[in-house]
Amino acid sequence: MPHHLLFILLAVLVLTFGPNAALAQDATSSKSWQERTAAHARILSQVRWTPVAGTLPNRKGGFFEAGKECTGVPYSSVRSEGRYIGFDIGLRTFLAAVENPLSVLYTENLTGKVSNAAAFYGTVCSSYTSYALQCGIWEVSRRYGPGISDGIRLVEPQSAEAAQVGDVIYTPHATETSGSHVEMVTAVTKDDQGRVISVRIEESRPPTTATTERNAAAFNKHLASRNKQLFRITDLNAWRGTNRSEPLLFPNYEADATPPKINRTLLLDLGDWVPYQKGKAVKFHVMDRDKLGVKSLIIRRGEKVVEEIALEGPGVHERSFDTCGDYTAHVVHKDGSLIQACEFAVCDLDLRLPKGKVPMNGGWQVGFSAENIRPIVIYLWNEADSYGRHPLFLSDEQRLAGSLTIPDDLLKKPGKLQVWLIGEHKLGRLKMRKDIVIAP
Repeated sequence: MPHHLLFILLAVLVLTFGPNAALAQDATSSKSWQERTAAHARILSQVRWTPVAGTLPNRKGGFFEAGKECTGVPYSSVRSEGRYIGFDIGLRTFLAAVENPLSVLYTENLTGKVSNAAAFYGTVCSSYTSYALQCGIWEVSRRYGPGISDGIRLVEPQSAEAAQVGDVIYTPHATETSGSHVEMVTAVTKDDQGRVISVRIEESRPPTTATTERNAAAFNKHLASRNKQLFRITDLNAWRGTNRSEPLLFPNYEADATPPKINRTLLLDLGDWVPYQKGKAVKFHVMDRDKLGVKSLIIRRGEKVVEEIALEGPGVHERSFDTCGDYTAHVVHKDGSLIQACEFAVCDLDLRLPKGKVPMNGGWQVGFSAENIRPIVIYLWNEADSYGRHPLFLSDEQRLAGSLTIPDDLLKKPGKLQVWLIGEHKLGRLKMRKDIVIAP
């Protein structure tokens, strides 16, 4: 299917089964959210893009080949250093960064710096599936496994004949500290007698998302390998708990399913449509790919001109901004015509933790503040506990107070605790991380 037709189809699916639709309990609407989940998954798995430079790191090893078209977003466990596609940035921001040979996709390499990471923008199996399931932020893959969450059950029998759209396949961890894996069933094809012909599975794995159509026998063989288990979410709200996308700006499935118009004269180092932390450098890459000639670069905050930079030709211009706000940047051509503006935001996040060690039984406070961005969650990552990933979504009262008290008995093991503050702007999210030690 041609690229533009695929995007149109996805947009229709997303608008039909939009993220704000009610999740009713009857069988008919239950089926609709499962179909909606499959449509969400395919937004990320079927997108096509082509690297413009040979320095985009590939989690499978080496780099993506310049000029060779890829299908599906890249695999990279970006964690607190990079940004998750669909959650921290919209798909259009990734696609804009792809077109800029000097963007962070080509100049930053998380390989060796962040475990299981490569590209600065990416996704992993659990974040990909969480995106499809309308989660507010990514879930750890072990939450799809047995005995962890409500609203999910083992499918019986464990076979292609029982598989349904929206089911997930969980591959358990080999050891307590090793990773697990999750895949999603996005289509089941049956013959006139109702017998399963094939099952389509989609997943995030190196180098990009993968789509595999298996006949019934091949699916059963796949399911029998590595102790895999087929699970069904029977109550989406119970399984997600407080981790729901509906009150949040991201994921934004409608925007992700709409093909963006990428600026051909100017792009930012983070792409386009993206927030920056206050004081961080913003690199404006004037490319003039259509060779129309460039006269000036104009940067605005709201309607106010912040700076007008005279241009003699293509090149990079670096600036940092200490005033928070919503900004635009556009180039004036030699003939006086304007290109479309790049959009970015300058925001400020601050995170405050207690001094010294904190008790494992909770009761201590996390303080935070923000400007031009809305704090949405405190995310706890217990490095000593493979199940210790805890998103604590903020109430209006907690946002107003600028503090959150860690619940009693939430943390189960002593050791280093990562504390992330995640804020949300209409153009994307920012993360601020600080670490603290949990006392035994």
